[in-house]
This record gives sequence, structure tokens and C-alpha cells, in this order.
Amino acid sequence: MHEVAAPVIEPVGAPVGFEELRSGNLGVRLAQSAADIDAVQTLRYRIFYNEMGATPDQTTLKSGRDSDRFDAIADHLMVIDHDLPAGGVVGTYRLIRQEAAARLGQFYSADEYDLSALERFAGRKLELGRSCVDAAYRSRAVMQLLWRGIAAYVFQHQIDLMFGCASLPGTDLDALAGDLTYLYENHLAPPDIRPRALPARYVDMRRLGKDAINTKRVLGELPPLIKGYLRLGGFVGDGAVIDAQFNTTDIAVVVQTDLVTEKYYKHYERQARPEG
Repeated sequence: MHEVAAPVIEPVGAPVGFEELRSGNLGVRLAQSAADIDAVQTLRYRIFYNEMGATPDQTTLKSGRDSDRFDAIADHLMVIDHDLPAGGVVGTYRLIRQEAAARLGQFYSADEYDLSALERFAGRKLELGRSCVDAAYRSRAVMQLLWRGIAAYVFQHQIDLMFGCASLPGTDLDALAGDLTYLYENHLAPPDIRPRALPARYVDMRRLGKDAINTKRVLGELPPLIKGYLRLGGFVGDGAVIDAQFNTTDIAVVVQTDLVTEKYYKHYERQARPEG
């Protein structure tokens, strides 16, 4: 799933985005340069490989960067701490619009999930992925800033549906049984927008009986990024996928932007509306 070799792709140019959004010393904006992309890939390597125990190949290990062929056609959202030297990148999200994915012939998630239902969806689509935040910055404020950035991007590009793969830590299905069962039983996507894990990689999420789920524990332990999707009215697909290289168990997530709470999107729409 996680490819490293990057083919030669013509540069997409500076991304069309929004002005940096600030909250104190923190700001969120899109990467604008090769140096920005390098900082994003360095952060991803530090989190995914050094902290979470992903297994690098020799190219990745030598470079100290997490990269794949999709980086060249994506926009990269960055949270920056302006109190750090040169403004250090402390959080990131990768954003791939359908027009960009068409350049490679697929979305990133297609290596794990059958996206046929989403492809039939008539609205504009955005794939979210490769999200991570520096350990020292895993706070509500940073997560809110990331979502403000996504909201700005969604309004900029008139996105109707967001989706992607989100990860649960580890590959022990017994340890994740409560999480997977809870997500399937309570947040399964409607059939018309439901991704399904590819047959060769499909792991049934229904690991426990409904009565055996400790909902309070599950909600307390779910990764913040997954809880963020759920708070925005998000759904999950059918089937999990074990990613042995990255030491994670992946689920598909889907968010229709017309179901998103007003917390981020209506707030940004008011800010973006021209005066007069």
C-alpha cells in the first residue's frame, strides 16, 4: 500500500489555496515550495517510522523522509509553529482532489478499498490522508486548526464529499475488537457511499457481539483523528485492512460536507464571504 518510489511527474505549480489562518503562535496553510514538502515528509517519517514503528525500505531509511508517488499531485496542509526557528512544521494532512488523482489513474485508498460507490457519487470528491501531528502538539487547538484548514480548502474547491483511510494503532485484532465493532455497528456508511475493503485484504470489523462493546472505553481510546471524523458526521466503510508495514489497522472514512457540523464550515463561510 505505502509506495516509496516516485515517478517523474510534472510539477503542479503553487497550490491555489487560502491565506494562512492563525491561532496565536500557530498557523495553518498549504505547502508552497519544495522546502515545505520536505518539512512535511520529514515530520511524517519521524511520526510514522520513529514513533509508530513503521518498517522503512532502504530508500526511505536513507532519505529519512516518508514519501510516495501521490505527494507530487497532492496539496499538503501544514500546521506551523512560528515560535520555532524558521517556523517548524508540527502537523500535516495530505489533500488529493479528484482531478489530481486522475493524473495517476487512482486515489491512494484504491490500494485497500473498492471505491466504486464513491466514484458513482456525482459531487466533487477529496481524499484525505497521511495525517500526523508532532507529539508535543497533540492538543485540541492543533486539531481544530487542522480542521479549519480543511474547511477553508473545502469551500475553496467546492468539495461535496471527503474520504480516506484512517488508522488504528497496531495490528492485533483482538485488542482492536471493541473499536472495530463499535465503528461498524454505529457509524457504517450508507450503501451508496460505502467503500468496501478489497477481497484479498478484507478483515471483518464485527469482532464482538453488540452487548460486549464498552462504548465509553472505545470513545475514550479512539485516535483523535477518527473521533474528529465522527464529530463531523462521518461514516466508516465495510471492512478493515491490516497494514503490516505501517503497523496499523486501517478503516475507510467518508464525510459528506452537507452533513458536517457548523462548527468549522459555517464559521469559515462567514469569514470568506465578501463584504459589501
